[in-house]
Amino acid sequence: MGEGVGVRFETKMMIDGKLVDGEAGAFANINPATEEVLGEVADASNADMHRAIDAARRAFEETDWSTNHGFRQRCLLQLQEALESEQEELREELILEAGCPRAITHGPQLDAPLSDALRYPAQLIGEYPWETSPGDALVSVTGVNTTRRIWREPIGVVGAIVPWNFPFEISIHKIGQALGTGNTVVLKPAPDTPYNATRLGRLIAESTDIPPGVVNVVTASDHLVGEQLTLSPKVDMISFTGSTPVGRRIMEKGAATMKRLFLELGGKSATIVLEDADFAVGCMMGIAPCMHAGQGCANPTRLLLPRSRYDEGVEILRGIYEGVVPGDPQDPGTLCGPVISDRQRSRIRGYIRKGVEEGATLLVGGAEPPDGREKGFFVRPTLFVNVDNSMTIAQDEIFGPVLSVIPFDDEDDAVRIANDSPYGLAGNVMAGTVDHALAVAKRLRAGFIGVNGTAGYGADTPFGGYKASGVGRQNGVAGFDQYTEIKSVAYPAS
Repeated sequence: MGEGVGVRFETKMMIDGKLVDGEAGAFANINPATEEVLGEVADASNADMHRAIDAARRAFEETDWSTNHGFRQRCLLQLQEALESEQEELREELILEAGCPRAITHGPQLDAPLSDALRYPAQLIGEYPWETSPGDALVSVTGVNTTRRIWREPIGVVGAIVPWNFPFEISIHKIGQALGTGNTVVLKPAPDTPYNATRLGRLIAESTDIPPGVVNVVTASDHLVGEQLTLSPKVDMISFTGSTPVGRRIMEKGAATMKRLFLELGGKSATIVLEDADFAVGCMMGIAPCMHAGQGCANPTRLLLPRSRYDEGVEILRGIYEGVVPGDPQDPGTLCGPVISDRQRSRIRGYIRKGVEEGATLLVGGAEPPDGREKGFFVRPTLFVNVDNSMTIAQDEIFGPVLSVIPFDDEDDAVRIANDSPYGLAGNVMAGTVDHALAVAKRLRAGFIGVNGTAGYGADTPFGGYKASGVGRQNGVAGFDQYTEIKSVAYPAS
């Protein structure tokens, strides 16, 4: 294993229960805050990926993993205990390789998912309706009084493809539900953040009774290695979190083998601050794109303000954005750290220039490098006002610390603007009363709505989007369901 600042990096991937090197050699893992190399990690070839797929297929077909509910439950709790034993190392690792601010590891990057992403599906194994019945009936096509049963069974081999923004959070939720339902898994992390995934592989191999092949972790610098999961007929389902263009490609490439799909994709979420809201609190929601430098698919990057109070809201936002300084993710006071790579930084700066070209008012920030940040992939927190919802910066997912502030005339106009997007992942409504906010929330075409500053995040709550924001839901019983097939069984009633 490699060494970091108090962190032991796992440099090998895990295939068929063994920690192994990659046929393609190794690739570097870069700290986005410093641009320094943290170390190397195994670089898989297509052949490596197919070995992992074969191992998952064998484990599904030749072990009792898919049917032994009690054993699965015990193994998930073993993994929970193992992760907790290295929780602080994992925290440092995420800060180093993802550039995520330390404060956020105490929430959605680490502590929040670690609290329930495995415990919830472990508990659900014992409570889930694996067998139900619509009752006996005289079936007209046979004339026989018939007992009917409906069984829920695992789908088979799941290819889990994970992005770099919240890598552990996404991986552990996918693994928890896929394993809880009796599937086997090939986990493909993003090449930008491989170490949290290889740590998972090591802990599964060393500290649990999960049989070899049930979980495989394949790291690769080439994204097309991950595409083998989509192409292989031995893989039954793809569970993907990432961009909408890649999600479309997965749907297209998976069609040949009729892949089952869970796709949690992009977003361009809107926060609506209604006229009767606590305006200062409502405008504070505008700071959300600064969290983790805007690298969150559900981050509300459009803020809708009533035209009657627009100037008031803009001044509040100006003060907020002038006070947010990109900082060292190791600092507990940092909200906005680096973005993941030079490529992503260049992409975000291009959008900022596009916003200026299309006529939006750049009030704070801009495409220039932040002061005092010669190293690291930092972007200035950027506030655009006088934005028309048809502008590129209001329609495209930028995935950076950029907020577009859009005026609306009345409540109907606010709903129209919020829904005028190819995406439908999340949103927020700020109003004077909960009932008022809920009435507006019902009109929004998005899958995850927060009211008056709250969010329903948790392993028991379905998360996913409408429209181009994806297919299916992660978490909750709905998420558990999507990792199962339905089998209807009939036999003569006794």
